[in-house]
Amino acid sequence: MSLDRIRLASLHNKVMSAEQAATFIQDGMTVGMSGFTRAGEAKAVPLALVKQAQANPLKITLITGASLGNDLDKQLTEAGVLARRLPFQVDNTLRKAINKGEVMFIDQHLSETVEQMRNLQLSKPDVAVIEAVAITEDGGIIPTTSVGNSASFAIFAEKVIVEINTNLSPAFEGLHDIYIPSYRPTRQPIPLTHVDQRIGTPAINIDPAKIVGIVINSEFHDSPSTVTQPDDETQGIANHLISFFENEVEAGRLPKDLGPLQAGIGSIANAVLTGLKESNFEDLVMYSEVLQDCTFELIDAGKMKFASGSSITLSAKYGEKVFNNLEQYKDKLVLRPQEISNHPELVRRLGIIGINTALEFDIYGNVNSTHVCGTKMMNGIGGSGDFARNAHLAIFVTKSIAKGGDISSVVPFASHIDHAEHDVDILVTEQGLADLRGLAPRERARAIIDNCAHPMYRDALNDYFDRACDKGGHTPHILREALSWHSNFEENGHMLAAQDTAKKSA
Repeated sequence: MSLDRIRLASLHNKVMSAEQAATFIQDGMTVGMSGFTRAGEAKAVPLALVKQAQANPLKITLITGASLGNDLDKQLTEAGVLARRLPFQVDNTLRKAINKGEVMFIDQHLSETVEQMRNLQLSKPDVAVIEAVAITEDGGIIPTTSVGNSASFAIFAEKVIVEINTNLSPAFEGLHDIYIPSYRPTRQPIPLTHVDQRIGTPAINIDPAKIVGIVINSEFHDSPSTVTQPDDETQGIANHLISFFENEVEAGRLPKDLGPLQAGIGSIANAVLTGLKESNFEDLVMYSEVLQDCTFELIDAGKMKFASGSSITLSAKYGEKVFNNLEQYKDKLVLRPQEISNHPELVRRLGIIGINTALEFDIYGNVNSTHVCGTKMMNGIGGSGDFARNAHLAIFVTKSIAKGGDISSVVPFASHIDHAEHDVDILVTEQGLADLRGLAPRERARAIIDNCAHPMYRDALNDYFDRACDKGGHTPHILREALSWHSNFEENGHMLAAQDTAKKSA
């Protein structure tokens, strides 16, 4: 076994099997693990922990940057390892356990996890498990495809396990910018004023004595992203946004290069950004959490000149292209800790245009990003709130209907509110775009129903709104009907009441 990726010779005797390393994780511990949106998670050690738990049951609190790949959340859930999980997940098995109350899930803004650890509101990890491409001569850890919360986990933890992924190119070294903000007694400004600045170090610098185990992984890769190809609806959303951006530039409200863009994870936001390839905008930059296929499509098309994120999560096709030719992209990329990529101070200072995905929104502009029918967790709020509250423009996108029309994404009252109307500027579906800036609630309702609702639901929304206005109020509602669409879907499989369903099928 080659030890050339462990450049501090005194650590060579720390190399061990994943099974040996997993024994450092004991029942009741808090574990901080690398990984941000299916990128850069430790792989061999958590799988060894699953085997350990099958023989000797244990439960832990698992904290990551965001979601994990390689079905790790699924396997950890099935092995009964997870007592508590935060701050984000996308796994169906874990989701079911969360919604049954079997795993306690803390859904957090992604900028806040290590902030709460730093001020002792959350337990610091007993053990950190960090994927790396190498360890430097002075014990610095070079991350892989994500930074996430890895740096702070390694700093906070009493013990650190490093999992070196030899499947990834050593060219990742130099891609990262590890900066830890000051805290008490006096918090200093973060000295980042341009997206392409570097203000930190290329490695996670800790005392090498904290490293208790090093595992060499030559078997497991990052899971490819699950984004789907753009379709007519997502292209329609992109077209509405491009037209809006063109008008904003013409009116002098946006610069010709738009300013830094942020796109939430997922097929719709990815497809919308990809749509900018066909626009006249150039010299684009991105300041986001996850660098997806759209990032590299825009770079390859000559439309984007720089992108800053916290992870790189790509489809199998684009992953092969990018990771096998990393030097070609390296001068156009930087990966930062998520508390920097999502930091409110920087989002406001840089003037981010935030584009995130909604599950649903209501006629007044409240957005639900997380819960189906108000109760069942999907994935989590992620970083959308970090950006929406502080962005120059907070944009939410979604298709106007789901499940073949049984669900309207525009409803009388959102069944769960992650982003209040005060934080939402623009709503877009394939039907159109509603610009909510400067509008009172009754004006917002008209703009949303007229521009964003699907035709099969528009009459019902107008009927609800008109009758609510007759009752009066600054934000008119009919309380006994406000969530009736969701109740009807749960009971009958569609949101429209029986008489409206007849209209739909006529």
